[in-house]
Amino acid sequence: MTAIPAPRSDRTNLMLVVLQLRTFVALILVLGFFSYAAPNFLSAANAVIVSKHVALNALLAIGMTFVIITGGIDLSVGSIVGLCAMVAGWLVLNPVDLGIGYSVWFDTAEIAGLVALVGIAVGLVNGLLITRLAVAPFIATLGTLYIARGAALLLSGGRTFPNLTGDAEYGTQGFPFIGAGNLLALPMVIWLLVGMGLVAHYISRRTTLGRHIYAVGGNERGAALSGVKVNRIKLFVYMFSGFCAALVGLVIASQLQASHPATGETFELNAIAAAVLGGTSMSGGRGRIGGTIVGAFVIGILGDGLIMMGVSSFWQTVIKGLVIIAAVVIDQAQNRLQTRVALQQEAAIGK
Repeated sequence: MTAIPAPRSDRTNLMLVVLQLRTFVALILVLGFFSYAAPNFLSAANAVIVSKHVALNALLAIGMTFVIITGGIDLSVGSIVGLCAMVAGWLVLNPVDLGIGYSVWFDTAEIAGLVALVGIAVGLVNGLLITRLAVAPFIATLGTLYIARGAALLLSGGRTFPNLTGDAEYGTQGFPFIGAGNLLALPMVIWLLVGMGLVAHYISRRTTLGRHIYAVGGNERGAALSGVKVNRIKLFVYMFSGFCAALVGLVIASQLQASHPATGETFELNAIAAAVLGGTSMSGGRGRIGGTIVGAFVIGILGDGLIMMGVSSFWQTVIKGLVIIAAVVIDQAQNRLQTRVALQQEAAIGK
């Protein structure tokens, strides 16, 4: 009996499904490879360590995903991480002079709130530059990248804020718990990722705001004509990205119990890579929070696995670059394939 070949459209649809699931395939492949090549890679202790590393990049990538879905980019998130870490360190060690003969110390919860406001404020500046002054997202966020990094250096004169252990007298003794504490045997940073992931997923899939974010990225002019407040949506995504970066800066300062103005350098590249690897289209209009988190795990597992295998840090950088290029190439292939499937469906309807 001669086998009848599958219709071309069926093979196209199958290929499209494979491309859409590429992040999970990549995760399975890297887990399988490193579990074979690196002893104890899948141990419970190492899984927790890897998850802690991944959580920081995943938090940044969640905010980046919303930005990219709208067709934008945020290069400033790494510098926001550094600025917010420095602000947190300064507030732990110093009171704020009110200018009327009094100074006030902020407790840990208040410090966390103020740091979050700093990140949101930088994101607001990004959004206003893009929406009000029509500056291209790449240029606007590149500018704030330098401004935020310079502000972090000015805050300490380029020095590190050390010994951020907190002081019970001023209510800051709980500061190290934010990044180094455990809750139900899991690090707080993992719980923070779970919480932010659920919130972002709910926004993207269950709210009008989420639908508008996708609409702006899919067809900005069409979204505006249908009544979507495009500028408000863009302001929100950049402010949300700044908030996510502030959380990362706060966690890093807490984990290290020190803050340095160089904190967060090149973090924006890993965040973009995680989002793109997770299926977020650089042309906008497509992306999932779950895919981004899986993409962050692929990059994190790849990095930690190469370290355990003793691979040179130089080669690690090369490999990460190749992964980013491959992710973009596959994304473009998916776009072309989706267009082909849509045309085939239209042709079939026309018949």
